Amino acid sequence: MLHVAQISFYLDRERRDPERLLIEWPSLVDIAEAAHSADMRVSVVQAAARSTYVNRRGVQYYFLAPQNGAASIASGDGLSTMLEQLRPDVIHVHGLGFPKEVLALRRIAPHLPVLLQDHAGNVPRIWRRLVWRRALSTVAAVAFCARAQARPFVNARLLPATMPIHEIPESTSRFTPGDKAGARRNTGVHGNPCVLWVGHLNDNKDPLTVLDGIARAVRALPELQMWCCFGTAPRCEEVAARIDSDPALRGRVHLIGRVPHGQVEQLMRAADLFVLGSHREGSGYAVIEALACGLPPVITDIPSFRALTGGAKVGRLWRCGDPADLSEALLSIAPTLSDARVAVREHFDAQLSSRALGRKLRAAYVDMLRTRRELQSNLS
Repeated sequence: MLHVAQISFYLDRERRDPERLLIEWPSLVDIAEAAHSADMRVSVVQAAARSTYVNRRGVQYYFLAPQNGAASIASGDGLSTMLEQLRPDVIHVHGLGFPKEVLALRRIAPHLPVLLQDHAGNVPRIWRRLVWRRALSTVAAVAFCARAQARPFVNARLLPATMPIHEIPESTSRFTPGDKAGARRNTGVHGNPCVLWVGHLNDNKDPLTVLDGIARAVRALPELQMWCCFGTAPRCEEVAARIDSDPALRGRVHLIGRVPHGQVEQLMRAADLFVLGSHREGSGYAVIEALACGLPPVITDIPSFRALTGGAKVGRLWRCGDPADLSEALLSIAPTLSDARVAVREHFDAQLSSRALGRKLRAAYVDMLRTRRELQSNLS
């Protein structure tokens, strides 16, 4: 059985206990269990405030604390000892922003193929690119949600043009479709259509453009209601002022704020459409959750969203920063909503479910092993 070690060097800033991380970081569990569903042995090595071991649903979780006050689990011999004990076939590292740790990993396990997966990484500043270039040159392959997301890294000569790129979303979701009428009773949301926003109120998510698009759309959709869930909200005052100043938005756009994660599923079951104005996303966890609920998305035409929707096979894509295009997208999808939810969930099952993610991960791992065998054969 193929054995993968999934490693995350990210150390929780809140220093939560490992048991809490398993609950509050759903992607930590979801990615591991997705790989396990594809007939693989999965060992997760996660940086944490405290070292401990958890065996859960067939996946082994090794939480590793940095030694002697070090900033990273790549310092000291803890990671080396762990990998010697585990003896994985391949290594899957989460995040591009750990070049020093990747170089340490290559010294520890020079013969193991490494898949490096992007999680909304940015091209680093020029003075940091040398160490990135060295680290990225040592891995066997890189994964992005969409192949186009690799282009800035190739253009900056951080990734070799010949580097194998795998299109793999950052995670999946356990959300499911449900009774829409019941969800509306439970949440109190309403509208025809009922539009849901789940995302921070920041520049990247661009809520002001979305509000402008909604204001245009209500001329033809007078019963539209929009409900906004958000965490951080640096643009909250501007958003509230924009809503209050426009009769087309006042009383129609509702700022709910932060809600428990389980409540998001109920809201997505209750809504008719999901809207977001992101200019950039690694994948888009909220979009994945909306698709899991069968909720049609009306989201920006960026690489990750094109990948998640199959090139708008489900939902609609609109140009970033263009409220008129958002309005047109809303108007074009509104008449089709009665038949959309089943198709959206079918797309999720085929492309984004745990089993679909597991198949994509396994294919990437097997490809790396095949390439390594071919290289070894050519050298011999």
